[in-house]
Amino acid sequence: MLKANEPAQTPALDTLPDSRQRRLRAWLTNVKYYLGLIVLIALGALTSPHAADGSNIFLSAANFSDVFRQVANVGVMSVGMTLVIITAGIDLSVGSVMGFGSVLTAILLTTPGSNTASWTALGLDAVSIFIIVCGVGGLLARRTRGHMQGAGAGVHARRRHGLRMAVALACALFACAYAWHQLPVKVSLWTVLWMVPLAGLAIGALNGWIITRGRMQPFIVTLAAMVGVMGVARLVAGQDTAVYSIYSGSNATTDIELLRALLFGVVPVPALFFVVIALIADFVLNRTVFGKYLYAIGGNEKCARISGLRVDRNKIAAYAISGMLSALVGVLYAAQYRQGKADAGVGWELDAIAAVVIGGTSLMGGVGRIAGTVAGVLIFGFLGNILLLNNIDSNTQLVMKGLIIVVAVFLQQTRMNPQTMFARFSGHKGVIATPAQRQTQSSGSGAEKR
Repeated sequence: MLKANEPAQTPALDTLPDSRQRRLRAWLTNVKYYLGLIVLIALGALTSPHAADGSNIFLSAANFSDVFRQVANVGVMSVGMTLVIITAGIDLSVGSVMGFGSVLTAILLTTPGSNTASWTALGLDAVSIFIIVCGVGGLLARRTRGHMQGAGAGVHARRRHGLRMAVALACALFACAYAWHQLPVKVSLWTVLWMVPLAGLAIGALNGWIITRGRMQPFIVTLAAMVGVMGVARLVAGQDTAVYSIYSGSNATTDIELLRALLFGVVPVPALFFVVIALIADFVLNRTVFGKYLYAIGGNEKCARISGLRVDRNKIAAYAISGMLSALVGVLYAAQYRQGKADAGVGWELDAIAAVVIGGTSLMGGVGRIAGTVAGVLIFGFLGNILLLNNIDSNTQLVMKGLIIVVAVFLQQTRMNPQTMFARFSGHKGVIATPAQRQTQSSGSGAEKR
C-alpha cells in the first residue's frame, strides 16, 4: 500500500529529465554561436591549403591578422546596429553614413581651407555637441530635481534650463572654432577622429527624432536616410570626383598611417577599435540603466511608456550611437584603403544586420548580446576567409551567408527545442506542451488513476 506522502514525490522524480533538458537547452542557446565559431575554425584548419614550408595557411598569424582587419569595420558598425535592433528598430542608413564619413575624412585630410566638406562637418558637429551637452545637463538636472521644493522650484528649473542651453551653445561654438582654426592647413588625424563621428551622430539623432516624433516605421525612415545621405555624400564630393585618394606624406599628413599599423605585428589597429567599442557597449547594456531601458523598450514599448521610461530619448540615443559608429567606420575605411567614396558602404548595412542576427539578437527586440554580435561577425569573417583560401567564388559565399542567416533565425525562434523544430516542419498547428504543463498533466492523470 502506498503512503500518503509518496504521490507528492513522484512528480519531482518524473520531471527530473525535463529539468535536465531545459538546462541543456539553455546552455546550448547561450553557447551555440561560440560552438559554431569553434567548429568553423576547426573546419578551416582541416581544409586549409599549406604553404611551401608545410605550414597551415589558415592558422598563420598573417591570415588571422587579415581576417581581423576585414571584420573590424563591419564589427564596429554591428555594435551600433545591435543597440538599435534591441529596441525593435532597424537602421538601413549605416552604409551610407559610413560612405559619407569616408568622403569627409578624405577631403578634410587632403584639402586645406574651407570647402563644402568642412562646412558640412562643422554644422553637424555643432548640432551633435549641442545635443550631447544638453542631454548630459538634463541628466544632472533630473538627479538634483528631487531636492528642490516650494514655489521657487519652477523658477530655478527655468533658470537652469536656460543656463544649460547657454553652456551647450558655448561648447558647440568653441569646438567649431577649434576645428576652424585648423582648416587653413591640413586637418590632423586626431581632429578627424572627433569631427567625422560627431557628424554621423547628428545624422543618427535625426533618424531617431523622426522615428519617435513622427511615429514612423524605422525601416521607412532609415531607408530614406540611406538614399538621402548617399546623395549628400556625392554632393559634398562633387560631381566630377567619384574617389578621393589619400597619400600620406603627400596630400595628407603621415599620422593617417597609425590607423593602418599592426600592434605586436599581428593585431590591426581597426581590430583594437572593434574590441574596445564592443567592451564598452557590453558594459553599457549589462551594467547601466540606459542598457536596461533599451531592453525594456524592445521587450514591450507600451509597457515601458506606462512605466514612465523616456522611450523617445533612449531610442534617439540608440540611433545616434549607431550613426556615430558608422561614421567612425568611414574614418577607418578611408585610412585602410586610402580613399573616400560616397558609395563605399553599399551593402554594408546587410552585413551588419546579418552579423547581429547570427549573434542571437532578435529582430523583434528585447533580446541580444554584444558577445553574440562579436561571434556573428567572426563567423562571417572566417567563413569568407575559408571559402577564399579554397578558391570558392564570391557568389557561393553569398549563398552560404544567406543559408546561415536563415538557420540562425530558425534556431532563435525554436529555441533549440527539437519538438518545436519538428512541429514547424511537420505543419503541426497545435500548442506544444511545456515541461511544466506536462508535469501538471502527469500529476492529474496519476491522481485520477489512484
